[in-house]
Amino acid sequence: MTSAKASDHTYRVAVIGAGRPRSQTGATGFGMSHAHAKGYTATGRCRLVAVADVVADNATAFAHEHGDAETVTFTDYHEMLASAKPEVVSICTWPHLHAEMVIACAQAGVRAIHCEKPMAPTWGEARRMAEACATSGTQLTFNHQRRFEAPYRTARSLVRAGAIGELVQVELACSNLFDWGTHWFDMLFFYVGETPASWVIAQTDTQTLTSAFAVNMENQGIALVGFESGVRGFMTTGDTVPDGAPRADGTQPRREALGAMQRLVGTAGVIEVGVRGTYNAKVRILNGDAPGWQEPPLAGADHFEDAIGAGVADLIACLDNGHEPELSVHKAIRGTELIFASYESSRTHSRIALPLTGVDGNPLHEIIASR
Repeated sequence: MTSAKASDHTYRVAVIGAGRPRSQTGATGFGMSHAHAKGYTATGRCRLVAVADVVADNATAFAHEHGDAETVTFTDYHEMLASAKPEVVSICTWPHLHAEMVIACAQAGVRAIHCEKPMAPTWGEARRMAEACATSGTQLTFNHQRRFEAPYRTARSLVRAGAIGELVQVELACSNLFDWGTHWFDMLFFYVGETPASWVIAQTDTQTLTSAFAVNMENQGIALVGFESGVRGFMTTGDTVPDGAPRADGTQPRREALGAMQRLVGTAGVIEVGVRGTYNAKVRILNGDAPGWQEPPLAGADHFEDAIGAGVADLIACLDNGHEPELSVHKAIRGTELIFASYESSRTHSRIALPLTGVDGNPLHEIIASR
């Protein structure tokens, strides 16, 4: 197919995991399917031909909102793949379903798969997804949409321009190493120019547990990552403080002390993204160009839905031109490797050399099971 013909082609898109109607759901997990659909529509190059959800009414509501009179709904995604024959599929289900669905789509001849994150609850499943798509020639992407959001793109641009000298260390704080960590580990590679990581050393606390999408995670953790360039990444998770009066059951509401924060340290300055105590990501820089902290103008997507749309537009463009998408599996799996390497380091009380070998499951779950 020539580039001219490719630019005229309308892609047949399907969604697995519609979730509840948009009026009843927020921007978490399966609710992200609505943002995916808006992104496809915005390209002007895609048509929603099918929706699969185990709840038939949810699939119908999704088709009515984002499709047309010919959009078909299914409760079995295997039937959808066989009948609708989509070229592009978005998978917006919980992580434990990702591997089987991605592999099924690849084997069905789907040209591109855009999947929600985290990749999978285990390192083996993440690898098998990547391997299946490499075998079939399927373009696989994961929705790490922060690569398109204005605060993070602005911070990276400042680093690339030498605004803080040579980058030395990236410090991050978030809720956990898995659900939030999938974003922040991905951001490490984003900031260091996709330089490979060499090793990880980490520790986790599992005296109490948190969970997201039915995956158990640490209560608190730390991870130190060494990159081949010499830059180091340092992640802290789960640092909380009391927040409000005790609940009726006696438990204490808590909030994160630092929020979702990033700090980029260079030889000539510092950049902070998501300033302490706030969730909304701001950017400020301290260097020799001006006295005190300065807030640079931001460039990039202003809202998470716009960022998701930018990711969708990019993957469609890459189907045309054969380039690697910004959200490619090759990038996603490196951040995912850091999640499970961190858990393996905590399990073995040792520094883990990369690439991660000898691990197929989830080492944190082995820690929990052995208590």
